[in-house]
Amino acid sequence: MDYLKSVVPSQLIAERGSNLVVINPGSANVRIGFAHQNVPYNIPHCISRYVKSGQQRHVQDQMLNTQATPAQNMEREKAYDMIASFLKVPFLDEEATNNSLPRKVGRVDGFAHHSRHDSPITWTNVLEQKSNSHTSKDGEPSESFVPGDSDSEEYKFKEFFCGEEALGISPSEPYCLSHPIRRGHFNISRDYPLQQVITDLCVIWNWILVDKLHILPVDRSLYSAVLVLPESFDNREIKEMLSIVLRDLGFGTAVVHQEGLATAFGNGLSTACVVNIGAQVTSVICIEDGVALPSTIITMPYGGEDISRCLLWVQRRHHAWPSINTDPVTKPIDMLMLNKIKESYCQIREGEFDAVAIVHSCEEGKPPGSHKARLAALNVPPMGLFHPTLFVPEEYPPPPRSWFHDHEDMLEDTWHMDFARRPDMSDGFYLGTNGTGVSMWDTYQVYPTRLKKYEMVGLAEAITTSILSTGRIDLQRKLFCSIQIIGGVALTPGLVPVVEERVLQAIPSNEAIDTVEVLQSRSDPSFVSWKGGTILAILDISRDAWIHREDWIQNGIHIGSARKLRDSYYLQAQAMCYINS
Repeated sequence: MDYLKSVVPSQLIAERGSNLVVINPGSANVRIGFAHQNVPYNIPHCISRYVKSGQQRHVQDQMLNTQATPAQNMEREKAYDMIASFLKVPFLDEEATNNSLPRKVGRVDGFAHHSRHDSPITWTNVLEQKSNSHTSKDGEPSESFVPGDSDSEEYKFKEFFCGEEALGISPSEPYCLSHPIRRGHFNISRDYPLQQVITDLCVIWNWILVDKLHILPVDRSLYSAVLVLPESFDNREIKEMLSIVLRDLGFGTAVVHQEGLATAFGNGLSTACVVNIGAQVTSVICIEDGVALPSTIITMPYGGEDISRCLLWVQRRHHAWPSINTDPVTKPIDMLMLNKIKESYCQIREGEFDAVAIVHSCEEGKPPGSHKARLAALNVPPMGLFHPTLFVPEEYPPPPRSWFHDHEDMLEDTWHMDFARRPDMSDGFYLGTNGTGVSMWDTYQVYPTRLKKYEMVGLAEAITTSILSTGRIDLQRKLFCSIQIIGGVALTPGLVPVVEERVLQAIPSNEAIDTVEVLQSRSDPSFVSWKGGTILAILDISRDAWIHREDWIQNGIHIGSARKLRDSYYLQAQAMCYINS
């Protein structure tokens, strides 16, 4: 304890962080890196596998409904009108005649740190050499080597691609794209079984470990894995991810920390209301004195990708989008482009706000093109966070969850199932059996039901409800003044003052609370939860919450002396000493 008070944090990270790998998985991206890194690798959480032509669709996502119903369109239009009125954006019939409002125009290149979207988009080259027959003795390609020559019998389709390369594969190529996590849960359906989801996660993470961190499987036992997991995951999903890092990837030890708690700690706070705006899920959770309060969790099925899709809808509504076939649901490369345009130009401000931007087209049978467009009403899409009917989430709904119990969330003590494990059972079946030697996972039924824990409420109402549910006025006042917004959307200019204003308005008049404050993040809000997970892991000297590979494979969740996963959600004494020093 005295050592922790005297040591410089950077020294502590250097001493203990070299063999810690921190993994923070999300629906759209996974953040992975060594604990001693300043920022992690942020990689699209997807994989595209080669398939025989005609066998499978290009994108392996289920229940996609790209056409909104008439009722949804009506609600969306109503939400747009409310937002336009609030922001003083002229309505479509006013634009031609009313020029009294100031017209703001963004720069062509956007903000300097997000100008990447102006660079040309190119399709991923899916071919690789069958052998080194085209390599000369000095290691250089021979003159006959022609990359991308699909007619050559000396090339073959690469087995799989991960990350951004997977998103950039042309729909005409024989590949199927899969997202193992969608809307904060495993993306399981009849067409995408659990075992395939687990395999895909394992391949993606292994590819990052080898390709980015240069950790070969033979050396993994020398490393420890820190899983920083969002609140949306169920206990069984957490259990499967632990099996991936310990059994499949071969880490020596692993520990689980909760994303909301890691965020508070990453920003040096012991009490906070953490608002995590992810790509597909937004969650709110309150932390008190280093303990996450499970009763305060609220999750909403919308996030940054919904803002990007809404951006496209707004442009088409204003006839500002070029005449190109842009479809972010079936063409992932289009979502990549929309995300970058959103990051560069969207902001919350009053008045009419336009920007001249480069829009890329990637259409089948045509070379990639670039189009200069004057985009309109760029301040409207982010306001969908407060009016979620603007997003029409049914276009990309949560996966069916009937095989999980709604009450089983990652903070509750539901690890009471006692499944016998026969001596002749393989490691893959330690979850328990139904008496036939078949994993219990193989017998689940799927129904297209929506999770009860998802709530389609606006951001301000969610924050207010979460904080007021604590029931204590002293804690409520502290939380309303300690709001933390994380995720890439947190960087949206103008978001913070609108959150403060709207949360204050959402507090009932009979509550004795008159101050709301969003605290500035100490580090990049996209990575602060990952950073908090690294600090928590480094400071965990006693290692009480750590799970060893041998214990996990042999005994499953029944490890050590009745220790449970939930033990890792509470800050250790050493951590509290560090945070208060």
